[in-house]
Amino acid sequence: MELPIALMPLWQAVHARLSGGLAVSRVKVGPLDPGQRTALADLLGSARLPGEHVEISLAKLDQVLLDRTGQDSRAVVSRLVGPIGDRAAERREAAARRAELWDWLGGHPVVTAQPALGDWVASIRRAGLVGGSIARTREELEKVLEVLSELPAAGQPLPKFADEVLGDTHALDEGKRCANLVLKALVAIYDVPPPADAPERRALWERAGIADDQLSSTVLAAGLRTRGGVVSDVLELWADAGFAAALTLQQLRATTALTSAPPEVWVFENPSVLAVALDRFGERCPPLVCTSGWPSSAGILLLNQLSAAGSALYYHGDFDGEGLRIAANVVARTGAVPWRMSSDDYLAAVADGPSVGRVTSVPWDAQLARHLTEAGRTVPEERLARALLDEIVQRTGS
Repeated sequence: MELPIALMPLWQAVHARLSGGLAVSRVKVGPLDPGQRTALADLLGSARLPGEHVEISLAKLDQVLLDRTGQDSRAVVSRLVGPIGDRAAERREAAARRAELWDWLGGHPVVTAQPALGDWVASIRRAGLVGGSIARTREELEKVLEVLSELPAAGQPLPKFADEVLGDTHALDEGKRCANLVLKALVAIYDVPPPADAPERRALWERAGIADDQLSSTVLAAGLRTRGGVVSDVLELWADAGFAAALTLQQLRATTALTSAPPEVWVFENPSVLAVALDRFGERCPPLVCTSGWPSSAGILLLNQLSAAGSALYYHGDFDGEGLRIAANVVARTGAVPWRMSSDDYLAAVADGPSVGRVTSVPWDAQLARHLTEAGRTVPEERLARALLDEIVQRTGS
């Protein structure tokens, strides 16, 4: 039996309900014009015309169709409208794929290395998918994470940096989604207010090592004796004199590679520790580097040069919220080993001091952030300087 085309609203309504992937007992259809109402009455064998809107039992419709065509509702609408889907299954699959995406982002090495990015991950998840597409969202986030893995940069202009990392000089232009997401991540890492205008955005980029200026980015070193280029000559000269050396990004970038470096280098957050070390050791000072707070491009470059030359890097900083974020940043970017930065070290030293501020977790000690939050007091690196230097003497025999 050929089914009348006038009943297409019915077949479409049944198709839509069955494609929902849920159990269906009744189907609503309407509004129906007089011709469609007549066709429906004929199909159902009803002596009365149905109203403009009608609700039909699927079991009754199946029986009618089986009697007249030998096919049930599912077979009929599949033939007349198209294959029946399963929107519930599709929704479950889409939810699983979204969960997989967010799990991937939260567990990415760039994120786990700097737990301060946890809030950034949460904000991205709240914002949802780019254009509703999981694939497009992941592609965009992969670019952002690649950029973050290379920051702080070595003082390049933004177009040059974008070209080196993403192969596109305009990939990080003002207003691009990738640039906006990177800046939001830097806000989380540095714990600063979001930039409100173009000058503040440029300042944030500069803090992450994106700049044309190679002279204002510097790093302090003491007792550091290396081989390879004029920088090594300068370092040895100042080490022999018992003074600290201030190296610029320009000088370090002119050093192609160090041919030798100390087996161990001790990295501190605060210049005052270097001052104490130089007063104590003079020309016998062990190899020390100071990040002076957040590491500059020069600092990251020097530490990576030392690491590439075979130096093991040991990092120590302040026990407070920002100190932990700085430590995580240095560890993530240089491969330095946290040194005397455990929960036991903090609890043994904590006393009166300033508030620790906002604390985020670190990857090397799952309990450290909790201990800082509970005690609520900063342990400045300077308080531990003598004990830290004593340990260096014991470990190096100097």
